[in-house]
Amino acid sequence: MSPRPSIVIVGAGPRGTGFLERLAANLPELYGDEPLDVHLVDPHPPGPGRIWRTEQSPLLWMNSQAEDVTMFTDETVDLEGPVRPGPTLAEWAGIEGRTFPTRPQQGAYLRWVYERARDALPASVTVHEHRTTALRVSGPREGRQRVRLEGVSAPLLADLVVLTVGHVGAEPDPEQRRLAGFADRHGLVHLPPDFTADADLSALPAGEPVLVRGFGLAFVDLMVLLTEGRGGRYEGEGDELVYVPSGKEPVLHVGSRRGVPYHSKIGYVLDGERPPLPRFFGPDQTDALLRRAGPLDFRRDVWPLIDKELGWAHYHRLFSTHPERTSLDWSDFEKAYEEAPPRGAELAAVVAAAVPDPADRLDLDALDHPLDGIRYDSADALQHGLRGYVTDDLTRRHDPAHSPDAAVFAGLLSVYGQLLRLGRRVDPDGWWHGFFSYLASGPPGPRLRQLLALSRAGVVRFLGPQVTVETDEERGLFRAASAALPGEWTEARALVEARIPEPTPEHTASPLLRALYEEGARVTPGGLLVVDPGDGRLLDHDGHPHPRRFALGPHTTARTGAGFTRPRTGGAGFRQNDATARAALALLRDRECRRPAPLSA
Repeated sequence: MSPRPSIVIVGAGPRGTGFLERLAANLPELYGDEPLDVHLVDPHPPGPGRIWRTEQSPLLWMNSQAEDVTMFTDETVDLEGPVRPGPTLAEWAGIEGRTFPTRPQQGAYLRWVYERARDALPASVTVHEHRTTALRVSGPREGRQRVRLEGVSAPLLADLVVLTVGHVGAEPDPEQRRLAGFADRHGLVHLPPDFTADADLSALPAGEPVLVRGFGLAFVDLMVLLTEGRGGRYEGEGDELVYVPSGKEPVLHVGSRRGVPYHSKIGYVLDGERPPLPRFFGPDQTDALLRRAGPLDFRRDVWPLIDKELGWAHYHRLFSTHPERTSLDWSDFEKAYEEAPPRGAELAAVVAAAVPDPADRLDLDALDHPLDGIRYDSADALQHGLRGYVTDDLTRRHDPAHSPDAAVFAGLLSVYGQLLRLGRRVDPDGWWHGFFSYLASGPPGPRLRQLLALSRAGVVRFLGPQVTVETDEERGLFRAASAALPGEWTEARALVEARIPEPTPEHTASPLLRALYEEGARVTPGGLLVVDPGDGRLLDHDGHPHPRRFALGPHTTARTGAGFTRPRTGGAGFRQNDATARAALALLRDRECRRPAPLSA
């Protein structure tokens, strides 16, 4: 008697939950009422997983507004399976749509979504939850797979394995090991890259300086947990917000490559005419890139198309909504813009002739290097200058007069959809993903107002851009300096790397991924599993898709630009989940897939 067909899903957080939802939606059409075992493997609760677990501090917020978070498909998603609509987080929780929910609130929503997807499966499907860690996947390409679990002697046998492991940790690289060794020798504190909510911050003493390298979302969490999380509070609102210390806070000296926080979330709704996208980087251009032989160079082959596409979104909005700030008819500008080669002097001249004020022009290079060439004559002048930068960013991001910024955001989402089709052939070092996050996935405006209040209170001190961190063996201290204040060093007995760890093939903390790397799965230099962009199958070194192994999520080359999908935006993640679920069900339906391999295989 043949064993029951089975599928193992490794990772039961948002991506695993989303895949399960699509599995349930497509099962009646593709699989019917045949028996099936679904095994979910995750040491954390199904639905929220680790990142969105409900027991973490309610001081930590989502980075999206409640109305912009959905786990359900709608008619804008290009998918073969059925649409199964459902509530947004705001609708489910009964909260105001423009609220930034807490992470426990999001975790509760994800748990409900998981239970709804599980309950939608027919009685012929049995779901098994394994609250442990998957260690290794083995088995022949044409036979059943074996998934080894921590603390369990017998492996799970699976016809198919889907990896939805989400964000994974990393072992320290040589630089981090060197810094840790220095800290151990001198009795200092060194916190390596980690998910901030998981880090032990108790070692950071009150009142003492702490060097912080990293100014993205990990820093925002650090800032919250070391201030409000230690009993501080805010009084007033808006520009008059004041931080009242508890006396338990350290002094955070923060810097990074850019030296500024991620751009604020946009604080208004993009109304009126929207830019028709895609235009200069759409399916035709992507098809042409895919037809090229050999590797693509991101800066040479792809970035010019992105630059022109984002410029198109920006200027379309400027001309349609703020024509008084332009000096050409739209039809004339459109023709000239279309004919000019990307990122050249000709295109720059077209823009300059049509948009008189440089502040109304889109300069992506300047956005990526906001403090290049700026020097300050004192640390106090640097604090004043950076507070001015953050204040200007907040003002701009909440002023509809600058609505081309919101159009660029729409362009960024469109661009990401095309990059997903290119898969491993672009962005091998992750630069684009980082730039996207900096420009489009920054903190809520209230968080930056809190940052300004903390700066005024002296709890946060800005270091500036191009930060250098050194170790002083003689004095037993960490030292940091930046290009904005040459020759001036800040010293501290603690160093925090405020960034998510990079799980490269050499340093991934996941035994499962390490085993896949060793076995021959194709990976990018940054440690992303290379998958078929069509259905998420793992590719081997020769580019052949594995018939029984799939992967979805941020640890793959098919990662999307945002953690969660906005309603009615096409939802690239939904499309991926649907394609993989349908491919999996079609394989399970195939009798050849159910033929057991010899146990010795």
